[in-house]
Amino acid sequence: MEKKINIRNVVCQRCIMTVEDILRRMDIPFKVVKLGEAVLSRELEPKERKELDKEFEKVGFEILQDRNEKLINNIKSLIIDNVYSEEASSEKLSSVLTSRLNYDYSHITHVFTESEGQSIQKFYNAVRIERVKELLDYDDWSIAMIADNLGYSTPAYLSTSFKSATGHTPSEYRKQSGKNRKSLDSI
Repeated sequence: MEKKINIRNVVCQRCIMTVEDILRRMDIPFKVVKLGEAVLSRELEPKERKELDKEFEKVGFEILQDRNEKLINNIKSLIIDNVYSEEASSEKLSSVLTSRLNYDYSHITHVFTESEGQSIQKFYNAVRIERVKELLDYDDWSIAMIADNLGYSTPAYLSTSFKSATGHTPSEYRKQSGKNRKSLDSI
């Protein structure tokens, strides 16, 4: 019987690989590891669960128990997935969240804001700004391409939002040395 576990702070491909390594090392069979979750091939024994908790804690991960914690984790994972998707999405964030989580948007925002101390929109904007920084660092895409891919209405709106968040225009940021990117789990 499959068992899905939700894991806090699994926010990137490197995190997924780390979880997979831990599960393999502990001989815990799994089907798939995704952002914020792992689908195990079987239920964990209590002793295994305790050991897995310890291994996850060493690398900054945590198995979530509370239903609201799971919801928060799923919200963050969906937002990060959405922002880091290779394809630009025209679907509104509220539609993405309500369709995938099967909750009213008002419930989703209430739980998120109460738990995280910031709105979903603020978190979403922060993740997008970090993605913009990453794309600027790669220097492969123009500002217009970045704006289009991340759902900004215009390159000017992207530039205004970026300057408001960082104090620099995207062009100034691109020229800067010693750039200041945050990890997603610190947002």
